[in-house]
Amino acid sequence: MEFGEDAELQALRETVAAISKPFGGAYYTEHSEARKPTSEVWAALAEAGFIGVNLPEEYGGGGGGIVELAAVCEESAAQGCPLLLLLVSSAISGEVISRFGNEEQKQRWLPGLASGAHKIVFAITEPDAGSNTHKIATRAVRDGDDWLLTGQKYYISGFDEAAAVLVVARTGTDEATGKARLSLFVVPTDAPGLTTHPLPVAVQVPERQFTLFFDNARVASSALIGEEGDGFRQVFHGLNPERITGAALCVGIARYALGKAVDYARNRQVWEHPIGAYQGISHPLAKAKIETSLAALMTQKAAWAHDHGLPAGEPSNMAKYAAAEAALAAVDQAIQTHGGNGMAVEYGLVPLWGLARVLRIAPLNREMILNYVAQHSLGLPRSY
Repeated sequence: MEFGEDAELQALRETVAAISKPFGGAYYTEHSEARKPTSEVWAALAEAGFIGVNLPEEYGGGGGGIVELAAVCEESAAQGCPLLLLLVSSAISGEVISRFGNEEQKQRWLPGLASGAHKIVFAITEPDAGSNTHKIATRAVRDGDDWLLTGQKYYISGFDEAAAVLVVARTGTDEATGKARLSLFVVPTDAPGLTTHPLPVAVQVPERQFTLFFDNARVASSALIGEEGDGFRQVFHGLNPERITGAALCVGIARYALGKAVDYARNRQVWEHPIGAYQGISHPLAKAKIETSLAALMTQKAAWAHDHGLPAGEPSNMAKYAAAEAALAAVDQAIQTHGGNGMAVEYGLVPLWGLARVLRIAPLNREMILNYVAQHSLGLPRSY
């Protein structure tokens, strides 16, 4: 076993941290309150080649894997600037197009993803489908050389920042099982027949949410990724990287919150000692540190398994579960450590609590992860 990181990965972490640090928590809080994209830190990381670190070198990427992309997600978040769209644009869309796209699609989309010039967001969730992918109602039917998409998607993050959206649609039914045959399409955001509506959410994060309406939205045959009906396999190739990078984002959030809490606890003095000397403060922070470190280890294991072509479903789900729990607990304890100041805008903790709370639900909620582990890891009967 080798638990150490090589010098190249350590250097990547240090450089990402150095690029992200000048933006920091104040920048993220400001953009969260304004629901304004964090374009400046995205551009800075893109200029250094880190947005597409997992994409193939022949298309302008860094030639790395999810190990490297997870490090970018974690380190930028650990400086107070978590970038949610790395999960959908670089991880899901980049991985799916790299693996299943044809040469024309790779040439069209990957260089822009690698350079950060454009983003491709992901559309799978529907009002009546949720976590049950087989119930997807959005359909794609052939019309000559084109495809027509009809249906609705919602909770689509960052559509306003994207050049295209990777859409999961039903293209038939499996005669043996009666389940949907799914296919993936790269749909430009200006496709005829595609309209959007902002989906207001209470949580304050920079990335906005949208409902998408497809009314016979027309796309060329070149929009289909890979083979028709192969979408289920393609989706799950992208979902493990999403869960891993989501876990890495959570680890970074937890590290940032703990850093803020520890600094405050060292310096805040109400009685004769700094408040960090009291076990009512120190023990919960120590517990959060342990849980964050454990989550980081599982995240690294999941990323390593994915990059080595090994089964990554179990570690990816476990990493996502552990990291979301750790991030939420760490931010909550950081708020508690700050007392009333935990709610003050200048300390920037509440937006991170909101994001951590979202990541406990999405991209896959903790209950479905527990279902997965119960069924696949423990061999218990399926209940859903």
